Amino acid sequence: MPPDESKAFSRPASAPAPGALLLCRAAPDAVVPHAPLLRERMLLTRAGEWSVLVPEGSPWLRGGEPADRVLTGWAAALAVGSAWPVLALWWDADRAGCVLASGFRRPVGYAWLADGTPAGQSEAMHTFAARLGLDPVLDGQLLDGLTVRDPAADARARLRGLIAVLTHAGVELPEGFAPGEPGDRLREVAGAGGDVRHVGGVGGVRGVAVAGGMPRAHRLALAEVAVGVPVAAWGVRRRSAGWAAVGMALMAHGGLELSYETVFPRD
Repeated sequence: MPPDESKAFSRPASAPAPGALLLCRAAPDAVVPHAPLLRERMLLTRAGEWSVLVPEGSPWLRGGEPADRVLTGWAAALAVGSAWPVLALWWDADRAGCVLASGFRRPVGYAWLADGTPAGQSEAMHTFAARLGLDPVLDGQLLDGLTVRDPAADARARLRGLIAVLTHAGVELPEGFAPGEPGDRLREVAGAGGDVRHVGGVGGVRGVAVAGGMPRAHRLALAEVAVGVPVAAWGVRRRSAGWAAVGMALMAHGGLELSYETVFPRD
């Protein structure tokens, strides 16, 4: 009797729901002004010398967009207008991974299949170590271990192993808080802290973009302006003509696109 192909390729009913968190190498006060760029309600709390952001709403994935793409966009949006790196962790029923964004440098990421099989370039871990100031030998060996097959470690165990290495860079997640846990559990743990804040999603980019179903190009233009302002201000404070010019260019390009949309609106 031939095997039932529908069962062979069907996903278990208990498949874990997607989850995500963002680690910012900055205090919560420094993260708050940038949170509206995510256009998503977030819980923000301290994670040692870092801050951690957890999506407050559910679902935060819409329109079939993959988790890694969403988290890459979130990490880049936070990092481009700040002086600190952002590490995004994500997981779904099939894979789990991480993305590191810092300034205008190209984000670098790594992923594992659900059973823990490595599915990325090992060079990415070396870039992680260099950009985060980790020990290239001791920490580098630990990160390299995450790129080697290990039948005893699934994808979520790999993420926990990554967090263990990041403790050497000052990451200290709240007690009971672990990547790979269901979103409800993460929100519960994050919300139990005394210094938790509700940020993003209201006002800023999201508050304007959601109203009236604004076109994607218009939303991107608003994001460019919103990012350009802090970048230019940071460049002026640091007396960096290069960063100030980048911020002004972002504001100019976004403003031009907004003006064009006003005169020649898209259908």
